[in-house]
Amino acid sequence: MAGHFSYTYAVVPFSPSLERTALGGVRGVADRPVRLVRSGEVAAAVSPVPEADFSQAALKAHLEDLDWLEPTARAHHSVVESLAARTTVLPLRLATVYLDDTRVAQMLEAGRATFAGLLARLTGHAEWGVKVYVERPASAAVPPADTAPPLEEPDPGRAYLRQRRHQHQARRDAWHTAEEVLRRIDAEVRGLAAQRARHRPQQGRLADTGGENVANDAYLVPHELAEEFRRRVRRAAEDAPGVRVDITGPWAPYSFAEPGVQEPGLQEGAAPG
Repeated sequence: MAGHFSYTYAVVPFSPSLERTALGGVRGVADRPVRLVRSGEVAAAVSPVPEADFSQAALKAHLEDLDWLEPTARAHHSVVESLAARTTVLPLRLATVYLDDTRVAQMLEAGRATFAGLLARLTGHAEWGVKVYVERPASAAVPPADTAPPLEEPDPGRAYLRQRRHQHQARRDAWHTAEEVLRRIDAEVRGLAAQRARHRPQQGRLADTGGENVANDAYLVPHELAEEFRRRVRRAAEDAPGVRVDITGPWAPYSFAEPGVQEPGLQEGAAPG
């Protein structure tokens, strides 16, 4: 399609009915319908996107613009999750685009063995996220009775310093507790999760949840062990004052599908490594 690139969301095992069952009615990036491009036993989910928005120069600016990035990421994720509800998926990085569908098919053909191996490894698994936060509870600012300054504190400066010391101590205690929780989680899920990926803790708007994100891990878990995995993580988080553990999922295996070295932007059609 002239003036458009082929935005590529994920690689999947090809099935004649998949386009109808998983992608029927699904709208992708730029609100365009999504279809499959096939090469042998694998296929890629693609949709056309305007060259003007996905050239290297345009993407460099867009990827720093949260107002553009957020709906684009949401559309990308929606397509991947629609596929994941029906089959095993290898999600590609956000904003992976090819010149046209022919280049997509060439990429699939060149990487067929790599894709087949990854799909086999991920079949029957889902990704679960585990985020650990050190909270900033209101109690951290209010010293307990045995350390609180007297009501008639004659020196406001000393009272302030005493309160600050208490806050620093509470924060150090929470960090130590978070480290202990992480050790417990690792011990609890050992033997359940097939793989773990450690990501950089979230900051800024992504971490605006009332606490400081100190661990941001992903686990690849067999479907039949998912409930046991969640139960053990929750158990590891018990009796941990000042620490919160969030479990999210199941997700498509974004953290465990590395079919290549694609960076956002226009690809040359080379085979994944």
